[in-house]
Amino acid sequence: MKHVIKMSWKDNVAFESDIDGHKLIVDASEEGGGNNLGPRPKKLMLSALAGCTGIDVIMILKKMKVVPESFDVIVEGDLTEGHPLKYTKMKVIYQFKGRDLPMEKLERAVNLSQEKYCGVSAVYRDAMELDSEIRIVE
Repeated sequence: MKHVIKMSWKDNVAFESDIDGHKLIVDASEEGGGNNLGPRPKKLMLSALAGCTGIDVIMILKKMKVVPESFDVIVEGDLTEGHPLKYTKMKVIYQFKGRDLPMEKLERAVNLSQEKYCGVSAVYRDAMELDSEIRIVE
């Protein structure tokens, strides 16, 4: 299987892509020479990780009959100071809201995502340090 994405230059430094029928525009900030028409490509790496593992975790928890009131995935990325600017470490914070959430099931869902299902985690883990934390907000 292969995925293919085409980014088409639109204007100045903005590019547009169609991903699964959804248009995505990436651009630089105005300070960086762009028109701020969309997110920066590097930050999409953080979103890719959050989305991949978040989908896994909530699907696994639903199968376990554990449904939190709310669930947020926060990804922090540490960048190098010199060029090329790249991430050296990412931390994934799984933040659940709800009463009497079973920590062992939350940990199991997170571990299954990180170790078995999330392809983005697998690629990033080979490239940099990847940490995680589970938070429960009642």
